[in-house]
Amino acid sequence: MQVFANIVVAAVALLHIYILVLEMFLWTQPQGRRAFGMTQEFAQQTKVLAANQGLYNGFLAAGLMTGLLLGDQGQLFKIFFLVCIMVAGAYGALTASKKIFFIQTVPAALALGAVLMARQAGS
Repeated sequence: MQVFANIVVAAVALLHIYILVLEMFLWTQPQGRRAFGMTQEFAQQTKVLAANQGLYNGFLAAGLMTGLLLGDQGQLFKIFFLVCIMVAGAYGALTASKKIFFIQTVPAALALGAVLMARQAGS
């Protein structure tokens, strides 16, 4: 069960690295504008804000990766950062776009469930 949980956590971390790339480096490019449904003008006006968001997504991914690298000692890292992602996703869904709930919150919730089940099975 622990291996499965770690795979799901790694997938969430990779998702947030992808979001980092979209927000920090591809925001004004066709791929970034298409992903977020923006015009070139709006993307140009908001690129500094998007880069800041991307950086935060990178920190979330780094926290999950730290939890994975720490092995058994990293369980609380994984739990904490998955909850952070769920809260951020719920807030984003309420304030920006409903699809954020499915892109960010649902995968983090599934990963959290897997981590908690693996933790329970290990004790």
